[in-house]
Amino acid sequence: MEYPRPLTMVDVVLFTIADDTLSVVLEKRANAPFRGRFALPGGYIHVDEDEDAEDSARRVLAAKCGVSDVYLEQLYTFTGRARDPRDWSVTIAYCAVAPAQRVPARASTKIVPLTEATGLPFDHDRILARAATRLRDKATYSSLPGFLLPETFTYPQLQRVYEVVTGEHLDTSSFRRKTLELRMIEPVSSTQERGARGRPAQLYRLADQTLRAYQRKI
Repeated sequence: MEYPRPLTMVDVVLFTIADDTLSVVLEKRANAPFRGRFALPGGYIHVDEDEDAEDSARRVLAAKCGVSDVYLEQLYTFTGRARDPRDWSVTIAYCAVAPAQRVPARASTKIVPLTEATGLPFDHDRILARAATRLRDKATYSSLPGFLLPETFTYPQLQRVYEVVTGEHLDTSSFRRKTLELRMIEPVSSTQERGARGRPAQLYRLADQTLRAYQRKI
């Protein structure tokens, strides 16, 4: 006996920082429904091509945003009869973060400040709100915001990224202690750039490409 099959897809919330503002990448829809409107990049799972849902999400990011090899984690599964006008549907949503330098300019995409990314098609407002909460929550105990930075960065740049994500001013001493506890960064040997007063500033990079967190918080 055959049962009706729901539409099954992935949607990706891709965060970046543009003009010192937490932003999200939106894609202009080429097909109905909502053709011509900007939405989260997404698409159907290709059962003959994708190994799993994460593979689908990475394929969508590469094809629709030109972004690959970035931090990606599963967010939540959204389901229901009302979320897509075409049929009963399931979408496995993912949250990704990338420095702005890794997001190429395309006619079909745009980078929008998070506060302005509203009124999106389907249930994408709901997906985006949950992703923003996830990102801000993890910024309080993990290295996740560090993936928004380029490969090398200064300590002030790292702190500023955390401030942009959390929307809070951070005490420099406390923040430095936190990063030391996480062991999330390491100095780049013999590499420095000029600071605001012309003094050499040590450059750092993430200690590795896996998420680091306070063990007591997990």
